[in-house]
Amino acid sequence: MEIKRKPPLLQRSAGEKLRALPRSVIWALGALAITLPYGTVGLGIAALLPYQRRYWFFVSWSYSLQWWTRMVCGIRYEVEGADNIPDTPCVVMCKHQSAWETLALQNWFNPQTWVLKRELLKLPMIGWALGMLSPIGIDRGARKEAMQQMLEQGRERLAQGRWVIVFPEGTRIPAGRSGNYRRGGAVLAWETGTPVVPVAHNAGEFWPRNSFLKYPGVVRVRIGKPMVSEEPTPEEFLERIRQWIEGNTREISQVYETPVTDGPGQGRD
Repeated sequence: MEIKRKPPLLQRSAGEKLRALPRSVIWALGALAITLPYGTVGLGIAALLPYQRRYWFFVSWSYSLQWWTRMVCGIRYEVEGADNIPDTPCVVMCKHQSAWETLALQNWFNPQTWVLKRELLKLPMIGWALGMLSPIGIDRGARKEAMQQMLEQGRERLAQGRWVIVFPEGTRIPAGRSGNYRRGGAVLAWETGTPVVPVAHNAGEFWPRNSFLKYPGVVRVRIGKPMVSEEPTPEEFLERIRQWIEGNTREISQVYETPVTDGPGQGRD
């Protein structure tokens, strides 16, 4: 369950907020300038391209926005474990704190597709672009049908050589906190025998959830070794994945509220 009405664990001073404001305004204006061509003329161009070229066309938007974020807001990243990424596409299960990781995962896992709420596909420009990249858009109000759809389309995307990106918490969770992990990604991996590549990071400390302000700093990203289910149920597999993600997130974070049962970094190797 998403945590609401709690103050952020990482409190920013008035001075930090004041310094971040002009950068964030400039970033927003630049992000709009970058996005408008892709979301207008770009959509028409992309519709005429085959999938592979269409994919890289829209990924160039992501790279442009990452560059702009680094230049204006001073948000950089360091990655550990990139050598753990296998050659064959897998299911990627990633901590979800920010919009940053939705862009940054394209630095390491390509081509990729996403499990997301169907409602996101209705958003102007960004949602329309997502719809052209064959995402797995599910209706969370129909849980049984959503799971079946995820399994069927997930199998197809994996067979097509695409990484399937899953944010198991289902929504962005404030930095330092943990949401309930949904079982869909673990079920897909368990049913298909596909490894899961877990990803931990602390991006929400610099690009906070639902915040206009962005703060300079270095996002730490940790990519784990592929995890193959040895458990008799997907729920037990999911718990092992959760322990890895939350344990490693706790290790690399400035703030963390709830200790992980088996200790930080459990299952890291």
